[in-house]
Amino acid sequence: MKVSEGKGDGEAMCPHRLVLEHVTSRWGVLVLIQLHDRSYRFSELRRAIGRVSEKMLTQTLQTLERDGLVHRDAKPVIPPRVDYSLTELGREATEQVRALAQWTERRMDDVLSARRAYDEARDIQPRAS
Repeated sequence: MKVSEGKGDGEAMCPHRLVLEHVTSRWGVLVLIQLHDRSYRFSELRRAIGRVSEKMLTQTLQTLERDGLVHRDAKPVIPPRVDYSLTELGREATEQVRALAQWTERRMDDVLSARRAYDEARDIQPRAS
């Protein structure tokens, strides 16, 4: 998920697909859900999400900011303070992403059962998830 300087071929041809990719990316989903209830400073957002590199979180935040989903509020103080929060557009997208995340939590047992049935039908040893 990289912030582009201008419109690439993919963005010009199918912009909604690119936004969907940003919103549903591994880190995009987690950032949006985490920012749903309050704003975060970079380091506390990174800790709250867990296991995300500084580079990846920076790229994700820049991309979501460029798409109008995240607001970056840099305060002119020493030391510098930057807070990230959702825009109204970001809040709307987050509601959709959260619904999908909640569905996966509710239906995880069914997914695991389907995986077991699939593996047993093919005589494959179950993989650790």
